[in-house]
Amino acid sequence: MSFLEMFLTLLLFSSAVIAIALAAMGIKILIKRSGKFPDTHIGRNSNMKKLGISCAKSIDVGCTPSSPGSKSDGCCCGQQ
Repeated sequence: MSFLEMFLTLLLFSSAVIAIALAAMGIKILIKRSGKFPDTHIGRNSNMKKLGISCAKSIDVGCTPSSPGSKSDGCCCGQQ
């Protein structure tokens, strides 16, 4: 077996495994009662809320400089 044949065999096998895994995840979502992806955003995740963990963006509200075209990275909290 040449290098190219082995590479193509490995590529096809890997692609098939990934395709089967993606199809299984899609079928699981279709079969589930709620039928939607799990909410992974911290601000809307009920388990994170129970633990008292909130989104970093909501903590930094009001930190963005009001001047358009500012060269800062968007958060100026604690800077004078």
